[in-house]
Amino acid sequence: MQPTILWQQNSDNPENSNNFAKISKFWTSLHDKKIAWRQRIMPPNSNFRELDWEAQRFDEVFKLQMPQVRGITLYWHKPYSDQERSTTPSKLELDLQALQLYIYPQSQKDLVIRIGIPEIIYQKIEINNPLWDSSRAGENFLLTLRDNQQQIEVKLTLTPDNIAKLKELL
Repeated sequence: MQPTILWQQNSDNPENSNNFAKISKFWTSLHDKKIAWRQRIMPPNSNFRELDWEAQRFDEVFKLQMPQVRGITLYWHKPYSDQERSTTPSKLELDLQALQLYIYPQSQKDLVIRIGIPEIIYQKIEINNPLWDSSRAGENFLLTLRDNQQQIEVKLTLTPDNIAKLKELL
């Protein structure tokens, strides 16, 4: 499976129309799905991978409604809005691994829009020199870490394979 599908207006790539069909299918599959909509200005001679995609003030997260493709134009609605929105791209890139669609609108040559499923944001907990206890649970090991100051207890169930990997790392 190729990691990126590229469509570009007026391209002579023989796969261009097939790529557009695949991207269109992805776009329409986003109906009623929560998406992250991010727009960035592209500096000259750069690509979307070099941009800062961390959440910013004007980024949006919403459930995309009625995404459609007519011609080469992408249409959609925001929730609770009758207003149809659209953009006509000059180029589309679909990152299949991250499930992110990059839209380069014809109307603004230096703009790129990234649409995709919002990333999972993990809660991070830092514990320094925790109290710990271990026991066996069948063939697995149970490791309990405690931080009395933060009043946090973390229980880890480790398989024999996990224990072996942990021993290698230590």
